[in-house]
Amino acid sequence: MFREIPVYIITGFLESGKTTFLRDVLADDEFTGGAKSLLILCEEGEEEYNEKQLAGMNIDIITVEDEKEFTSEFLLNCQKHYRPEKMFIEMNGMWDIKWMFEKDLPGRLEIAQVITIVDGSTFGVYLNNMRGILSNLFLNTEMVIFNRCTPDMELHSWRRAVRGVNQAAMIYFEDDDGNPVDPGMEEPPYDLNAEVIQIEDIDYGLWYLDINETPERYDRRKVRFRAKVMKSKRFGEGIFVPGRNVMTCCADDIRFLGYLCKAEFEPLLKARQWIWLTAEIRYEYMKEYGQLGPVLYAKSYELTGAPENDLVYFN
Repeated sequence: MFREIPVYIITGFLESGKTTFLRDVLADDEFTGGAKSLLILCEEGEEEYNEKQLAGMNIDIITVEDEKEFTSEFLLNCQKHYRPEKMFIEMNGMWDIKWMFEKDLPGRLEIAQVITIVDGSTFGVYLNNMRGILSNLFLNTEMVIFNRCTPDMELHSWRRAVRGVNQAAMIYFEDDDGNPVDPGMEEPPYDLNAEVIQIEDIDYGLWYLDINETPERYDRRKVRFRAKVMKSKRFGEGIFVPGRNVMTCCADDIRFLGYLCKAEFEPLLKARQWIWLTAEIRYEYMKEYGQLGPVLYAKSYELTGAPENDLVYFN
């Protein structure tokens, strides 16, 4: 029986530190184990690989310069020609590789891990001008490493930018020397000590992320927030989703985000109604989540109108 060939994708913009990161990974005998490997470079930055050294480590290296050449057929040919036991791809962060995640890779190739490397010294500029491309970078990644960071940078805001696209991603911050930079726990702008925590419209995005990341803050606590009612037959009677339309990167990427809510008054509600909801937060396994997650137990509601700005932002 043939074994799957793990594919490790290291992505990010030019000069973000991908090559430095990959050189350290490939030099780790415990990780590569001398297994025959293939390194595919989809761009060439200032940092370079020592091809002679890689050859001595049983690693072949090839370069792809045109995005049109980087196809499923190309990867299959790489597998047939080089017969690697592991494959590493230093990906061009500007290339659209959604196709790699929408269907199985050819042959015995299987995506094992996706890591995104980000230069903290330039990320603010990219965040302001290239949100759509950043969204694609973060969507399928398992780990985001922000390097060249300092404690005075907007690290909490950057973490929200990633989690707004991909809540499951692990996020790390490092300084110029690779030492960890601890952003600490972000303090929300609402009163966590209130008997009923009031979530203003502008803070919904932050609350939506924080409730999932720090359950110790919210378990069995009551909250009040304005939301649009979303109903579906697949939820069953007594369950709806109060949520908001959230812009994760651009006007073309707007999603309705909310958590399941159990309510005796659910039959009285109409889809798309706006309400002020007061509910208690509990953490339970729900099949719709596929894991443990926040579940709202409704206490009361009041009909209201839509907020002045229907859209919510994570930053």
